[in-house]
Formats: sequence, structure tokens, C-alpha cells
Amino acid sequence: MITADPPSSDATASSQSARQADWELDFYSRPILEPDGKKRWELLITGTPDLSGAEPFRFERRCPAGDVNSTWLAAALRDALEQASREGWAPPRRLRSWRSAMRTMVLRAAAELELDVISSRRTYALIDWLAQRDQEVYPLEEGYMSGPLAPPPAPVSTPAVPLPEAVRGDALSWASLPLGSLREAADWPLGFSDLLPISDSLDPELSVPGLRLFSRSRALALAGWLGGLEPVRLRVDGQQLVLDAGQDDTWLVTDLSADAAAETVELLASAREQVKGLQFIAVQATPDTPRFEGFWMLRDQPEP
Repeated sequence: MITADPPSSDATASSQSARQADWELDFYSRPILEPDGKKRWELLITGTPDLSGAEPFRFERRCPAGDVNSTWLAAALRDALEQASREGWAPPRRLRSWRSAMRTMVLRAAAELELDVISSRRTYALIDWLAQRDQEVYPLEEGYMSGPLAPPPAPVSTPAVPLPEAVRGDALSWASLPLGSLREAADWPLGFSDLLPISDSLDPELSVPGLRLFSRSRALALAGWLGGLEPVRLRVDGQQLVLDAGQDDTWLVTDLSADAAAETVELLASAREQVKGLQFIAVQATPDTPRFEGFWMLRDQPEP
């Protein structure tokens, strides 16, 4: 009988030490006309940063306008996986992609490589990278268009619908936490969670607004459902507190009085200005329970 040699200690160590992160992906046209008169297409991938402050994995590749299809994208994703492996990264746990126009193409390409795709606007690192490229990279390119060729489509407002029954707690309350406390969130007793890196340049005494949800009998189940919604940001629409989530979902959290709505608008505006739009949602059994069955950091920011 022929037996395979056991993996070398170096290979085993390499496998065990490989870092892993979600990937945030955007495959779309850019504000640059190529010499052939067609808009540039580009694939951008960034790993979701962890709390260590280490540089995330990044991959970028231009795509000829005539090759925009799932076959090209699958080949580029395969190259991205190879580059990531060379740099010490394991394959991503999942891909997050938020452009509805590209959803089918991204799903087909990812399926070829058995990669899981989530339609989500929870792509804060990618949006920051795109904003940086819009300001510092594309304007320096030949063929850059300083304005759109046609007026952008009017945004479509998605009416808020009540949160699913599984995500409704017994009670809720508005709250705030000092930024310095949130920097230590990774050490808290947490169930479901998704935390964001916080810049060291921000004052730890600044206040971060958030929402606390309570459920004595099913806090953990509530947290699991809420995490599956891919929460993005809290905002006020008229006299309603709503949660933007997923790719284009808008959930009604609660109705507000006129005074409460005005106060909340002011609070969220202050957070955008002082703490880069940071927010949070916490799920607990009771207000006095030290464990968070769910805790998510969110960011209020312009739509991509």
C-alpha cells in the first residue's frame, strides 16, 4: 500500500498561522474613459480589518469593458485567492457585496470557487477605500471625468417595514457609551458580535450613541436573527427610528415622538461629526445582565 507523506512541520505551521477575514468586493465601472471611449471597469477587494491594526488584504484589477462577465470575475477571484495565500491569508469566510446590479454576476463567479456571498452594505472598509480612490487616485488618471455623463438616478426610498417578530425584544432603550469603553469591547462577554477598529486619534471620552434591546427569554435567538440581517446603521426617517440593513433593507425599530425624533437626529448628527458616524446595537436579557448576547458596531455614512 502506498501512503502519503505527512505534511511537513513548516506546512502545518503555515496553515495554522494563516490569517482569515471576510472580503468586501466591488466590481463596477469607474469615472474614467479609456482610449477606446469606454468606461473603465475595476475589481476591488479588501479584507475586513480586524482589531489588531494590521493592514488588511487588498487586491485590485482592471477589467476591459468587453470582458465584464462572471467568467472574467471568477478568474480574477482565483488570482486574488492565490495572492492572498502567498501573503499568508486563508480563503475568506465570506464575500460581502452591495451593488444590486452586480449581484447575479458576483454570485455566479463566487459559486465556481465555492465562496459564500452576502448581499450587504456592511462594507465600511471598502467604502472608505473607494472614497480615498475617488479623491486621490482617479482624478490623476488620464480620461478622468470630473462629473457624471448623465444625472445620477434619483434615490429610491425603501419604505421601512416592522422588524421580524423574531427580532423584537421585550423592551428597548436609547443609550450611549464612551469611545474608550468601546475600544475594550473585544474583552467583554459577547455572543454574536461584529466589532470595528476605532482610530487612536479619537478622544476616548467622546460619546457613541446606540440602541439596547432586551429579551428575558430569547435574547440569544434575537441576537442571532439580528446578526443575520446584516445591520448597517440607525437613522431617523420622519418620526421613525429605522435600521438600514443588508443590501437595501429598511426596518422600522420604533415610532418616536416629535421631540424624541428631533433629539435623536441631533445625536446621530453629532456622532457623524465627532466619532466618524460610529453607533452600536446591543442585545441583553435585562438591563443589568453583564453579558451581551449580541453586540454590533455600526457606522452612519453616505451611501456608496
